Amino acid sequence: MHISEGVLSWPVLAGGAVLTVAGTAIGLKKIDYDRIMSVAILSATFFIASLIHVPIGPSSAHLILGGLLGVVLGWAAFPSILVGLALQAVLFQYGGLTVLGVNCFNMAAPAVLCYYLFRPMLLRGAGSRFAGAFACGFLAMLLSATLTAAALALSGDEFIEAAQVLFVAHLPIMAIEGVITGFAYSFLSKVKPEVLSC
Repeated sequence: MHISEGVLSWPVLAGGAVLTVAGTAIGLKKIDYDRIMSVAILSATFFIASLIHVPIGPSSAHLILGGLLGVVLGWAAFPSILVGLALQAVLFQYGGLTVLGVNCFNMAAPAVLCYYLFRPMLLRGAGSRFAGAFACGFLAMLLSATLTAAALALSGDEFIEAAQVLFVAHLPIMAIEGVITGFAYSFLSKVKPEVLSC
């Protein structure tokens, strides 16, 4: 879901940068520094998970685990994802530095939204926890794919077909993200519940 350099229009790039700076500032302000290790571990998990990708046009299809980052980190998902994307851009040329703001917003904003939408479900019984975590993973990927496709479509009519391909390619990954998030959250709630206390 990394949009490459030189694809997006300047208004889209500027808008993404401003929104990411705002989200990252809020995330840094809200981080509980006693839980900084959780932020670092999930940032590394995001970094590794999104390295495994299938190229599709100007972008790629891969796991991002945005739902998991959202339910565990809340607003701290912004700096966590920003660090992972920046390292990928510098070390592996995935995405790029000029599109860093848009790529980060497309992945982090749905994670934060899912934190607020599904947090009440995650505080109930085991079945409700799995269902809430699945929905969080599924919806985070759905919204990320939608935002990425919208960024491409807003950058010119020539990218509309690529935006459609990108969205359709991520449909099966949405279900996979949901299942992985459901099992990961359920596992953490049993063996390390303190990690999940936000």
